[in-house]
Amino acid sequence: MNMRTLLITTALTCSAFAGFAQANETASSQAVPYHYGMQLHVGKVISMTEPSTLECKVITASMKYIDSASGKPAEITYLKFSDACRYEN
Repeated sequence: MNMRTLLITTALTCSAFAGFAQANETASSQAVPYHYGMQLHVGKVISMTEPSTLECKVITASMKYIDSASGKPAEITYLKFSDACRYEN
């Protein structure tokens, strides 16, 4: 009986930690769209992502960074030409 209680408690604790981690990840991933003239306080870039495409077109890319003013993680989206445009004349 004691071993069963221990296993159930461990399973519940692990699922609670997984839920907190997922909630924290979704709360911090609110990307703000960039607009011209917007002041950015980028302390450190964490990642830059964009969808891969073989066409030369405008895409929405995102950048995750540490805000130098608040010290908190932030994310911004912006429009740019895809990397396929590098190879076109």
